[in-house]
Amino acid sequence: MTPAIDLLKKTKADFQVHSYEHDPKTASYGLEAAEKLGLDATRVFKTLLVCSEKNELLVAVVPVVGSLDLKALAQAAKVKKVDMADPAAAQRATGYLLGGISPLGQKKRLRTFIDSSAQAQPSIYVSAGRRGLEVELTAQVLAERTSAEFAAIARS
Repeated sequence: MTPAIDLLKKTKADFQVHSYEHDPKTASYGLEAAEKLGLDATRVFKTLLVCSEKNELLVAVVPVVGSLDLKALAQAAKVKKVDMADPAAAQRATGYLLGGISPLGQKKRLRTFIDSSAQAQPSIYVSAGRRGLEVELTAQVLAERTSAEFAAIARS
């Protein structure tokens, strides 16, 4: 089990775990998950970490078919500017390896923002904390377990 799955079990959340054989040569972990699990890619979300001008790490959860709008995230977080976080800092803060960073069960509680498109989906898939492991849950359950805010932070 991973810290993400442990957190969901401990809080009695409604979720399902899906696993697939991860290919280490893959370029996009999220698109690989959608393809290998036979999912509509608009329901698969990636977890990205950014750093504000105040050196605050923030978590952004956006569809794998789009990209993160850094300006929109900065606005939602009420900071001047954000840039993608250093990969080593992201791994240290979350306790997860790149490609397997889950928004759930991170070592440090970071402010989290979920793209508002997630609310239109019956359920979404996010990393369960390891490459080749996804957790399916509603956007609302994810927001509750991460104290996240919904905001339009993705570009298609």
